[in-house]
Amino acid sequence: MTTYIELDVERPRPVPATPNAGPPVQKPMRRRALSRADVNEYAIALAAGSHIALLLRFLLDWDDLLGTTLIALIAFIVIHHLIVRERTSSEVAIDKSVTTVMWTVGLAVVSVLLWMVAFVFLKGIKQLSWSFLKDDLAVVGPLDPGGGAFHAMVGTLEQVGIATVVVVPTALLTAVYLHEVRGRMAGLIRFIVDSLAALPSIIAGLLVYTLWSGYAGAHASLALFILAIPLVTRGAEEVLRTVPDGLREASLALGAPQWRMVMRVILPTAQSGLVTVTLLAIARMVGETAPVLLTASITKATNWDPLNDNQASLSTFVFDLIRQPNQAQIDRAWAGALLLLIIVLIIFVAARVALARSERKLGKR
Repeated sequence: MTTYIELDVERPRPVPATPNAGPPVQKPMRRRALSRADVNEYAIALAAGSHIALLLRFLLDWDDLLGTTLIALIAFIVIHHLIVRERTSSEVAIDKSVTTVMWTVGLAVVSVLLWMVAFVFLKGIKQLSWSFLKDDLAVVGPLDPGGGAFHAMVGTLEQVGIATVVVVPTALLTAVYLHEVRGRMAGLIRFIVDSLAALPSIIAGLLVYTLWSGYAGAHASLALFILAIPLVTRGAEEVLRTVPDGLREASLALGAPQWRMVMRVILPTAQSGLVTVTLLAIARMVGETAPVLLTASITKATNWDPLNDNQASLSTFVFDLIRQPNQAQIDRAWAGALLLLIIVLIIFVAARVALARSERKLGKR
């Protein structure tokens, strides 16, 4: 008779499958914190680099502040690299050196931008007032106080407005044709758009000036249209690329024709991104000077008719007055530059807000 002994061994139980379990959630990477050792390394390298630059400036009798700063920066990066390599390894030293260079370049760009904004603000805030916004220069002498940029604001509004009304539908239809339809002419059209994107602004003004003699605000709008059409087209095409293909497949699977899919699904989904691209193009058109100067010229009176006679803009207003030999005109030019800067900054802030809405709508944030 055989006896079987049953061992009390716990068998692994199968894990029940979760029917609607999605992919594992990937935790975002945490940024590396700055330790006390890192702070000490940066402090030692900064002190050593500054001393080396000052010593060289004293020995060589330099008066160039920019050159001294560059030498101090180079010495700081080299010394910091050597200190980190001795404490850790060469790979970590290279990583921190590249990080330091990127942060330095970023801070330099931001510092230059802040300096430019502060410089223009301090120069133009003295002349900027309500009378500057509602008066023009038609009844004001070059040495008299007062006067303003109302005629330039009217010209900028009309020129950029006409160009925007024509650019937006043309560029959107072109982008839809290039990305959604992809017809036979897509390659040629993309080549033409890319070629126009590299066109200098003064060439656009010369082209319009050659074709139509005389000055008018509409001619300036045509030159601005030539400059803005490649920018909006390429930007809109890139925005359409961000729309998930699943939306297209679902729309076509439900039996919707392609034109209805584009009108009801694709364009509404990419609406915020398309608004961003349009605002960036408007910001560029507002600041253009050379094509407007060649096609609309300069005037000191308000011209409401964009089809006839000279018409000023804010950019040509600044260009004309900053070259005058008296301080009153120069002060007006700085006030116009400040007004132009405020308009461009408002447009860029609106573009960033629209871009954030687009990213949230597409699930990127």
